[in-house]
Amino acid sequence: MSEEAPSIEITALLCDSAAAVGGKLYILGAGWSRVITEGRPLTMALAIHLGVPWHDANHPLELRIDLVDADRKIVMGANNQPMVRVEGRMEVGRPPGLKPGTVLDSSFAVPIEGLTLAPGFYQWDVSITDSSSGQRVTKSLRFEVVQGPAGVPLQS
Repeated sequence: MSEEAPSIEITALLCDSAAAVGGKLYILGAGWSRVITEGRPLTMALAIHLGVPWHDANHPLELRIDLVDADRKIVMGANNQPMVRVEGRMEVGRPPGLKPGTVLDSSFAVPIEGLTLAPGFYQWDVSITDSSSGQRVTKSLRFEVVQGPAGVPLQS
């Protein structure tokens, strides 16, 4: 009986602000799922940590983050383009002498500023695809935008 190799693990948090410094995430106001807006643009961040198995290190990884609505359709903006889409390539290097089976850490933050959304449910879909194997892992962060009266805190 063969044992399937573990895949990349994605841990993600929706937060007010985040930064990745020296391989660590510095996070403010994390873990919320409802934002109250007074019709002003929203500011938030995605704090993302990847646990990359030893066998997936030194392979190109494709990153994609999309904002989708309650129907899982990509939220469109001007010119019929996605309102927010983050794409990139990365590679988690395996240092010489690292013991086989060791999981490598990789963390990054994605700031989102000036986002104007109507009240409703949304989610951030985060996906990582290993270019060599085609293996894809995903993580979704669901949140609700609520219209609030003046004087209500921006996040709850």
